[in-house]
Parts: sequence; structure tokens; C-alpha cells
Amino acid sequence: MRNRIVRGVAGSFILISLILAIYVSQNWLWFTAFVGANLLQSSLTKWCLLEDILKKFGVSDGEKDCC
Repeated sequence: MRNRIVRGVAGSFILISLILAIYVSQNWLWFTAFVGANLLQSSLTKWCLLEDILKKFGVSDGEKDCC
């Protein structure tokens, strides 16, 4: 579950920032680059701040919740 939330938030941030770049200002593309860099760093270091925050709120990994 946590993994799905992290991916959903990252995807939403990217799409929202692209829409804002089209309709508001191209400077929103910096936010898109930041999200992409964050995804790359988390794939290399296996650490994600949002995942740690979700753990503290009690969101499970989801593997144990099935059936």
C-alpha cells in the first residue's frame, strides 16, 4: 500500500506541475525536475522521505493486508 501511495503522489505531482507549466509558468518544470531527481535518488539509496512519513502514520506495506 505504501509503495502505491508513493507512486501515486509522485505521478500526481508530475502531472500537476506539467499542467501548471503549460497554463501558468514554465518555471513549474523545476518542480517536475525535483520530483524526478527525488525518484532517482530513492532508487539509488533505497530511502524515501514520504515512505518514512507514511510509516509514522501507520500505513502498512500491504503484503500482510491481502485477503
